[in-house]
Amino acid sequence: MRSLYLFSIALCSAITLTFAQERKLPIDTTVTTQHSVTINGARIDYTAVTGTQPVWDELGKPIASLHYTYYTKNGVKDRADRPLLISFNGGPGSGSVWMHLAYTGPRVLKIDDEGYPIQPYGVKENPYSVLDVTDIVYVNPANTGYSRTIPESGKEVDHKKFFGINADTKYLAEWLNTFVTRNNRWRSPKYIVGESYGGTRVMGLSLALQNQQWMYLNGVIMVSPADYKVFRDNDPVSSALNLPYFAAAAWHHKALPAALQNQDLLEVLPEVEDFTINKLLPAIAKGGFIQDSERKAIAEKVAYYSGLDAQDIIDQNLVVPTQFFWKALMREKGGYTIGRLDSRYLGIDKTLTGTRPDYSPELTSWLHSFTPAINYYLQEELNFKTDIKYNMFGPVHPWDDSDDNVREDLRQAMAQNPYLNVLVQSGYYDGACTYFAAKYTMSQVDPSGRMKDRFEFKGYRSGHMMYLRHEDLKSANEDIRNFILKTQANGKSAKY
Repeated sequence: MRSLYLFSIALCSAITLTFAQERKLPIDTTVTTQHSVTINGARIDYTAVTGTQPVWDELGKPIASLHYTYYTKNGVKDRADRPLLISFNGGPGSGSVWMHLAYTGPRVLKIDDEGYPIQPYGVKENPYSVLDVTDIVYVNPANTGYSRTIPESGKEVDHKKFFGINADTKYLAEWLNTFVTRNNRWRSPKYIVGESYGGTRVMGLSLALQNQQWMYLNGVIMVSPADYKVFRDNDPVSSALNLPYFAAAAWHHKALPAALQNQDLLEVLPEVEDFTINKLLPAIAKGGFIQDSERKAIAEKVAYYSGLDAQDIIDQNLVVPTQFFWKALMREKGGYTIGRLDSRYLGIDKTLTGTRPDYSPELTSWLHSFTPAINYYLQEELNFKTDIKYNMFGPVHPWDDSDDNVREDLRQAMAQNPYLNVLVQSGYYDGACTYFAAKYTMSQVDPSGRMKDRFEFKGYRSGHMMYLRHEDLKSANEDIRNFILKTQANGKSAKY
């Protein structure tokens, strides 16, 4: 009887210990698996390493652990000529899942040709991945994906070290130095790609890597870039820059006058861009001092290009909020709202009235597909087992937007490094980070125009994540592939 009692106590203790274990990842670990994929008709064997690597403070104490997935093509004897593409998403607070599982990586979501979810969820081979020309690492900043600060919460977490424009670039540059050293990639041509807020991130990283880590890049790729100096200032420029996007979205939904609707989109947009810069922007800048006749004429032209009502534009002093556009464009054409990040998507609100949609239909659609796919893929195909939740969007706020100098950072990095080129990719139907704002950012990075031949812009007939549309998945990857191939040094000296 006593032995049974002691056994029961031991069993209870074991159960207690099992449930008392902390739910956290090792701060420094890797899991390696082998795979293959067919890209552009050629079989590629590759190695996937997914794991965690610490962020250290000035005293060498780990203060965070970042989760990453690193793909390398097998059979490469010398990686000195093999490029490395370092990939970030945005938010801030977004995991690297989006471009990892839908764009450049060797696996993509099971979705339809326009990007809508299909059950059962999962992944399939990506026949357009750029893994044939570059190795790739997908990095999750602190509190995104499986990455976490140490400790995860509480007063001991120093938010100033992670959650702000300048803090973000500083610690990520340090982390990348360690990653490149551990993986013997110092001689490789290096590229950084960032989507959305990731555009801000990679502009800042271009100089932080160069001046703080002495790591020089061959290319910066900005996918649907968010430039805070455009959409946070709420000035005439940021307001006017929305009109070409309005025209694109209205064209897609066949909401423009016949004279425009009967033209191809790429025939319409240059006309709208010209009007935006030369007529709309000066008119908004005049504010209350604009003449009534000019206000009326401008409003009628904005209505012509946007599909909105001219009186609504006058009533808002020529400054049309994007939220109003998403709510109003289709109000009389089926009563739908349109998506913020991809205005091809339609939503249904509780009421037809109002000034902004109830929700973002494109984001709810995407989360359908991405969340189950990344959890399945990491755990079952890459064999990275954990009970930690994968943060599609993690707790990183409040985010410090102050002292934003990333445009100047990129300009300096380019001026100091003749090898450095920039590729910008945008979807015409992106209402959050509009394609014309991206063009404007390019023009403002180098106001002298002396380096403009090192900038390249590519537009696509889709939204923020243009790669979800099958046709653009193919063309956008091909654009990155060509950009990487043509920006190799090929023995050319880095000099002017």
